[in-house]
Amino acid sequence: MEQLIIILAVVVVVVGGGGTTLLVRTRRRLPRAPQRPALRGGTTAAPGTAGPDLAEGGSAPPDVARSPAAPARPPAPAAPPAPEVEKPPPSAGRLVRLRGRLARSQSALGGVLLGLLSRDRLDEETWDEIEETLITADMGVTPARQLVEELRTEVKVAGTRDTEEVRSLLRTQLLTQVGTDLDRSLHTGRHGDRPAVVLVVGVNGTGKTSVCGKLARALIGDGQSVLLGAADTFRAAAADQLQTWGERVGAQVVRSGRDGADPASVAFDAVNQGIEHGVDVVIVDTAGRLHTKAGLMDELGKIKRVISRHATVDEVLLVLDATTGQNGLRQARVFAEVVDVTGIVLTKLDGTAKGGIVIAVQRELGVPVKLVGLGEGPDDLAPFEPDAFVDAIIGG
Repeated sequence: MEQLIIILAVVVVVVGGGGTTLLVRTRRRLPRAPQRPALRGGTTAAPGTAGPDLAEGGSAPPDVARSPAAPARPPAPAAPPAPEVEKPPPSAGRLVRLRGRLARSQSALGGVLLGLLSRDRLDEETWDEIEETLITADMGVTPARQLVEELRTEVKVAGTRDTEEVRSLLRTQLLTQVGTDLDRSLHTGRHGDRPAVVLVVGVNGTGKTSVCGKLARALIGDGQSVLLGAADTFRAAAADQLQTWGERVGAQVVRSGRDGADPASVAFDAVNQGIEHGVDVVIVDTAGRLHTKAGLMDELGKIKRVISRHATVDEVLLVLDATTGQNGLRQARVFAEVVDVTGIVLTKLDGTAKGGIVIAVQRELGVPVKLVGLGEGPDDLAPFEPDAFVDAIIGG
């Protein structure tokens, strides 16, 4: 094969004595050699780069092709911004602010009662209608009959049909049934170096995990620090949902790294970290266990026993869907047998729920309704206030 001969001419003009000398230097270059073998130390000269025969600090001849520059690396993607921590409002007076939502679903009950009581003639048939109205409002048979008997006596003594006077009599009797002397405060005070512990229980679909997040938000709004324990390990989305709540309000979250982990173990870790970090309140979300499954109910009792070894369980809040009526009462009975329920949280009270469930569940368990859910917003969980509740029912 014919080799290509490249002649490089370098012309140098030398100025001397009375003339010039032209120096012509030629250099012969053969085709590029194949890739060099590995050098000492295991390094291989990359194709198209200068070999070690070039003097240090020298440069390759101008005809030698240089390696193309390595493409610039794309900039690393920016880290997602951290969720903005919200500053929740205080919980005081929240039910009064949300009274309009409660009134929309309860005013029908109050309107029917006031209409019946304001009739010119209150005969046995009218009183039977009043009792039936109260029973269909999920009040329960016994408290409905008791309220009717008290009203009959009051109306007879007063001898009035004036709407405002009748409303006042009805308000007094409803407040008596709801109970104004019950302790509805949440016990969330620290015990020395130990946090208060709130255990939240209930069946699936009642809004239990949302209650945990909203309660944490309310407590933080009241100036307390909160840690959330994701002990509902059987529902994959529960821990993620709780994590989202924690990020929004600045609450720490303790969760397991795998689905189906031991709930008691997660609760134990949550309480321990609450002690180490010096938080005020630890809220533990539990699995939405079916009350008909004895094994799952036993596990709920185990969670409470494990927590009690290191801290005091101050509150056991049973979350009930207010729209389920008497079915919710059956759930309440079973849970009360397993753990000492200290308070009721009634969710969805702004929908088709009937206000009588407040009276019925308190009579059934002997414990007060402490919180009510009146919507889907983050601040729609409110401390229960009997006066505001009754006024919303009868439009006072």
